[in-house]
Amino acid sequence: MKKHIIAKNKRAHFDFFIEEVYEAGIALFGSEVKSLRTGKSNITESYGDISNNEVYLVNSYIAEYSGANQFNHAPRRQRKLLLKKKEINKLIGAIQKKGYSLVPICLYFNEKGRVKIEFGLGRGKKLYDKRADKKEKDWNKDKARILKDFNK
Repeated sequence: MKKHIIAKNKRAHFDFFIEEVYEAGIALFGSEVKSLRTGKSNITESYGDISNNEVYLVNSYIAEYSGANQFNHAPRRQRKLLLKKKEINKLIGAIQKKGYSLVPICLYFNEKGRVKIEFGLGRGKKLYDKRADKKEKDWNKDKARILKDFNK
């Protein structure tokens, strides 16, 4: 599957334990799609919200498109995520559990040229969990460096 990545949330796996990953389409205006093709977007501060049995992407930034003039969009508006009813009901049940939230991971164009978002059902990490992850990551780097020096 070929993806053209537009924006990535690098802090998603650092701040959350991602338990399940979902892929959804997004309801966008034409000026938003053109702006995404130029790569002017950010999803690091955004999150998923459920209201009226629908899932929305809140606080995601898509820059205004300069060629749209008066038909432009609001850069930080709520955008509806396109999911099946069964998936939405599953997410509603999971969100009602303590500490779970919808975390956007990656925004991309799929092979058909459609904008998709990959988001995860995540549980927040504590400070000591983040320290353990950093310690493990540093150890893996050191281990690779030692093995590289050993193989010379």
